[in-house]
Amino acid sequence: MPTPATPAPDQLDALLTELRAFVAERDWQQFHDPKNLSMAIASEVGELTALFRWVAGPDADARAHDPAHRPAILDELADVAITTLLLADRIGADLPAAIRAKLVKNRAKYPVATARGRADRP
Repeated sequence: MPTPATPAPDQLDALLTELRAFVAERDWQQFHDPKNLSMAIASEVGELTALFRWVAGPDADARAHDPAHRPAILDELADVAITTLLLADRIGADLPAAIRAKLVKNRAKYPVATARGRADRP
């Protein structure tokens, strides 16, 4: 499995600036209230999951790297990320801080000793 890339904070700031400009140029802020953005996230996740529908679990990694499917998967993944970032921005959330805080909670909720190698929730 490839090593995950973590964007530098300045990359995230630059991306948010670009997203804000994109939205402002189209006058879409009026539509980007928290309800609509959360609904957009859900619909984009649906489009992403549809690309893996009926793919056997063991074949999902291969599908994600298959040049015939990868562009569509990356497009939908980007749509999920864009709408998530727009929602976080709209409500004034520091998304990296929220993720780190949630990771602290998850470490406590799922300690290695009881969660390692288990898909069920101990």
